[in-house]
Amino acid sequence: MNGRLIGQAEIIALATDGSSYTDGAVQETIFLAQACGAKIVVLYVIPMDSELAMGANSLSEEMSEEIETHFDHIRKMAKDNGIACETILHESYQPDKAIVELAQQHKADLLIMGRHGRQGLLKLLVGSMTAKVIGHGFPRVLVVPKNCTSSGQRILVAIDGSAASDMAAEEGIGMGVHCSNLKEVYVVSVAASEEGLAHAKELTKAVCKKGQEKAPQVIFQPLALIGKHAPEVIATAAREHNVDMILIGGHGKGLSKLLMGHVTEKVIGKTQCAVLVVEKRKEGE
Repeated sequence: MNGRLIGQAEIIALATDGSSYTDGAVQETIFLAQACGAKIVVLYVIPMDSELAMGANSLSEEMSEEIETHFDHIRKMAKDNGIACETILHESYQPDKAIVELAQQHKADLLIMGRHGRQGLLKLLVGSMTAKVIGHGFPRVLVVPKNCTSSGQRILVAIDGSAASDMAAEEGIGMGVHCSNLKEVYVVSVAASEEGLAHAKELTKAVCKKGQEKAPQVIFQPLALIGKHAPEVIATAAREHNVDMILIGGHGKGLSKLLMGHVTEKVIGKTQCAVLVVEKRKEGE
């Protein structure tokens, strides 16, 4: 995986299942691809059930037409906005793994997907397919709710001092440098009690200072807040400041049943804006 930040993205992968739940993801993909001058690779991965194995490569005519119509819609949006677009149809017994592998094969800098899909919902309001894809640790996964619209002017970066949140901060600063639409970056750290507030202030001020030096045209606002339920505090701050995107560390596999950080999964479920989940880069990436 290359070291390009989201604001420098050259290839954006869009995972879609053709449902209305991916409408916001499609719109955000077009918006970001146009802003970055990036190519789009559209991934439509069909889950293969064991009983369908014999006919794995023979979709029904109705389904084939439905998928092609969906592809045509995205191709037209891309063409109208001067964006290069490639479409890929794939079948897999492990669609979540296939999505990540296809994004990696096409050297995507960013993977975008809807929050829900045909697979249904889990208790924390995150689609099971989305949760599984994030669990595979792709460096940047942007989760976009169905009705999300973005102006690209305000983002919120949630930090906690971890390596993954350091990467999220780096992405936020990078967007300040490379995204001409961006006007404000809110850097949020949530302390569980008064005792942790001083440390939260240090974290947010350090990121804002670095961001202001690298992107002086953007306003960086430190927000050290207190709350026992960090996801609720982060989601509330995002609403109050009307941000277009939350950037947050993914914290790797195995921390919950949804295969991503406990705070991260709840933030995705509680907010109506896009959420960029950033993983710590592995050695050599």
